[in-house]
Amino acid sequence: MSNIVIIGTQWGDEGKGKIVDMLAPGVDAVVRFQGGHNAGHTVTVGGKSYKLKLIPSGILHKGKLCLVGNGVVLDPVEFCAEADALRSEGLDLGPERLKISRKCHLLLSYHKVLDQAREAWKGDDKIGTTGRGIGPCYEDKAGRAGIRACDLEDFDLLSRKVKMVLAEKNALLTGLYGKKAVDPEETVRELKPLAVRLLPHLADVSEELSRVEAAGGSIMFEGAQGVHLDIDHGTYPFVTSSNTVAGNAAAGGGIAPSRLHRVIGIAKAYTTRVGAGAFPTELTDEVGEYIQEKGAEFGTVTGRRRRCGRLDAVILRESVRLCGVNDFVLTKLDVLSGLPEVEICTAYEYRGRRIQYPPQAEGGLGEARPVYERLPGWREDLSGVRTFSDLPGAARNYIRRLEELTGVPVSMVSVGASREQTLVR
Repeated sequence: MSNIVIIGTQWGDEGKGKIVDMLAPGVDAVVRFQGGHNAGHTVTVGGKSYKLKLIPSGILHKGKLCLVGNGVVLDPVEFCAEADALRSEGLDLGPERLKISRKCHLLLSYHKVLDQAREAWKGDDKIGTTGRGIGPCYEDKAGRAGIRACDLEDFDLLSRKVKMVLAEKNALLTGLYGKKAVDPEETVRELKPLAVRLLPHLADVSEELSRVEAAGGSIMFEGAQGVHLDIDHGTYPFVTSSNTVAGNAAAGGGIAPSRLHRVIGIAKAYTTRVGAGAFPTELTDEVGEYIQEKGAEFGTVTGRRRRCGRLDAVILRESVRLCGVNDFVLTKLDVLSGLPEVEICTAYEYRGRRIQYPPQAEGGLGEARPVYERLPGWREDLSGVRTFSDLPGAARNYIRRLEELTGVPVSMVSVGASREQTLVR
């Protein structure tokens, strides 16, 4: 059976959780392979919404193996709180079906303190992070000063590592940012009750994946955020701190790249972005307000209002190039109902020439001017549509034009939040 990678092809918030939830019955394991609790998925099942931050969306399906890969930075406090909330709904989160890589780096309290202090210090030049400590945790990982989940098995080692890393961080907090130093002993004490809860879930995720494949099973790799927040390929420096491209499913999950068989790219029928950073197709007029309000565009984790804009085929084309997208799932098509016309950005005007892919110079995307193609809109309510052929002709033409511009077919279309509001072609 084939293994699937699910990625967001814009700036995140594309509706990946719903699609993972929909496809989960056809796989044996679901793996989260990067990011932290700064990313969230809202999944609606039977009229009830579940907000997931760290635990794979497959947890909503009985018997599915759910794995948190080594590419994730895991906040023990947030993980336990999320697990408690799901258990209160009657879900099984036993250690035999929910496992965490021993190689996972732990996001601790001092990462959040540092993140928030740094953003405040930058003032108007801040990145617009969620303040949840994701960047500082990945910095420690890259700097070989991180605390890993396996360290919870040896508190003497963990204590030495925490004291060493805080010697440096406290100098920064007090000397540059004017903040109070973090007590290393208190940090370790806070971890002890959390360790008791996490230790039963620790596992060799690579080995777990090998077992699934050896038994003839299939795996779904669940990405967080979107391609254009990738630390290497996104709109740097307004990016996240991990690799969000499909190829990182191999490194962040612990599997060979040759075992990734299909890449499904999730894209909204328009474009949104949270936080700072260039956004060529952003709408600041009444159409943008209409999309924001009708689409209920607020962040799952932060509640921040999302910036809204026209569909950008240049951004999607780049995601196809970087990730080898096999097919798109187009979400929230219903939000565009009622607009007299719809527009797609087909190219950029950049420094006197027309380009088909985003510029790579820092700040270059801010200089890009979108080239639009206008198409007729539709007024019909799509929430009750259940087949592609029943979509209004203008909506079908909009989808077909996107396929032509990206060279990738649209295999599914979402017209609402629930599972049954997804049209499979």
